[in-house]
Amino acid sequence: MSGWEVQRSFDELGRPLRDLTFCVVDLETTGGSAEGGSMITEIGAVKVRGGEVLGEFQTLVNPRTEIPAFIAVLTGITNGMVSGAPPIESALPAFLEFAAGCVLVAHNAPFDVGFLRYFAEQQGRAWPTFEVLDTARLARRVITRDDAPNCKLSSLARLFNSSTTPNHRALDDARATVDVLHGLMERLGGVGVLTLEELQTFSSRVTTAQRRKRHLAEGLPHAPGVYLFRDDRARVLYVGTSRDLRTRVRSYFTASETRSRMGEMVGIASVVDGIECATPLEAEVRELRLIAEHKPRYNRRSRFPERVHFIKLTREPWPRLSLVRRVLDDDADYLGPFSSKKTAEKCLAALHDTFPIRQCSDRMSRQPVVGRSACVLAEMGRCLSPCDGSVDEATYAVVVRQLRDTLLRRPDEVVEAINARMAALADDERFEEASHHRDRLAAFVRAAARTQRLSALTRCSEIVAVRRDDAGRWEVHVVRHGRLAAAGVIPPGADAVGYVDTLRQSAETVRTGPGPVPAATAEESEKILRWLESPGIRLVDVDGEWTCPVAGATRHLAVHDAVNQSRLSLVPFDDRRSLTPVHQPAR
Repeated sequence: MSGWEVQRSFDELGRPLRDLTFCVVDLETTGGSAEGGSMITEIGAVKVRGGEVLGEFQTLVNPRTEIPAFIAVLTGITNGMVSGAPPIESALPAFLEFAAGCVLVAHNAPFDVGFLRYFAEQQGRAWPTFEVLDTARLARRVITRDDAPNCKLSSLARLFNSSTTPNHRALDDARATVDVLHGLMERLGGVGVLTLEELQTFSSRVTTAQRRKRHLAEGLPHAPGVYLFRDDRARVLYVGTSRDLRTRVRSYFTASETRSRMGEMVGIASVVDGIECATPLEAEVRELRLIAEHKPRYNRRSRFPERVHFIKLTREPWPRLSLVRRVLDDDADYLGPFSSKKTAEKCLAALHDTFPIRQCSDRMSRQPVVGRSACVLAEMGRCLSPCDGSVDEATYAVVVRQLRDTLLRRPDEVVEAINARMAALADDERFEEASHHRDRLAAFVRAAARTQRLSALTRCSEIVAVRRDDAGRWEVHVVRHGRLAAAGVIPPGADAVGYVDTLRQSAETVRTGPGPVPAATAEESEKILRWLESPGIRLVDVDGEWTCPVAGATRHLAVHDAVNQSRLSLVPFDDRRSLTPVHQPAR
């Protein structure tokens, strides 16, 4: 995916309403459901831009069926009126040509657009990628009972003094809807809703006090970067990133942001600072670093990157696995980092299930203690028990070498052992126990794959990579030991080689260290990895060997990801911990 790594959101693109052409449409039909056999009897539409009517479209449609009497009374459209009218096969293409390139508007749009789409499908005609605006839905968010008794088209037409009275004829109703649309736009323009995206996402839940603060965004540039909300004591409340700083921050004060926590944050904020960034990746990395530095109360993620765990294979006469909080320069091997201690413990259990090395934390000399009895794990066959001389040093070292190879290069021994155990448990219908082993295996595979990928990146003292963005410019990133050291965009007409050399010379000095993420947080290094692995990347220079083991853990990830996705799609009704609430529009 070119450009920014995430899909563009409407609230950041911001198309001014005055620059858009709207096609306001209304239909008359023989009933309420196209799928139930109802047909279109009339299409009326008005094309407007900047408050000016550009054109009108009106046609009766022969439904090839009798119009029910009560429909004829309601609309005034009789069987005789439509007998010589064109069929929908002719009327629909004519309307689509009229509406091409417009934003489609209707009062109760699901009804009108639903009919049009249905008959387009019946004709084997591709439906154009119209954006749709529903004036009924918008009115329910804007109009109060003090304004009008309801949000019917007739009520809104009276409220906004429409020059046309709705009468259940398509063109007149479309003309009335134009006046309603302009009336709604005028109301919302007074509270800063000036773009289509703000109009589509407007919510009355955004308070007047929030809207009054929209001036805080005015000094920000229309450029990618990071924004920081601060209170009156200059404390950072929230850090975010955007392709367009001014548009994104402005959305917090208008319509797009309806999260209650964000509303509370905006109420406290008194200043918004913006930091321009050369590239989207630089903005994402800066956001992570600023969140970790300031730990803003309204950011939920990435605030405590230091709260991680590692599994350590110690270097001592009788090595063991240990759960630790930081990586030391002690020549030991580390697996991680884990953001959750619980996940780290699952991974540790998977390794102990496969390799019978000691689990005690005692310091042991090379010589066993005379007269010492074996522990329970030894009696169960889960520990080689070097403490009482049950195993010699050479045999124990062989097991440790196999364990180290599993951590760093080839996880097959753990995968095969736990899969065999799960199969045996499943045969005995001990499915709950099997699921525990499945979770342990998944934790290990993900941790091993992550460690191997991060270690491969951080071993390289420097990687210089470029990619062409949507505007045709070349983004350049200098990565040192897994940390973003510099970012830039080659100016048009500049000497590319000279620009890259200058960027490298001015890049941050990054010192190496032990472990898979010595110079950056794991989250930062993983963002860099995703960028480096994205399409269109060209490596300018690599200082070191950027390689992952062919037989590494990554090749097992697909199976466990598929299992996890399947579990998420089958969440029991009584287990709602992982279900995300969906906010419904205010009515």
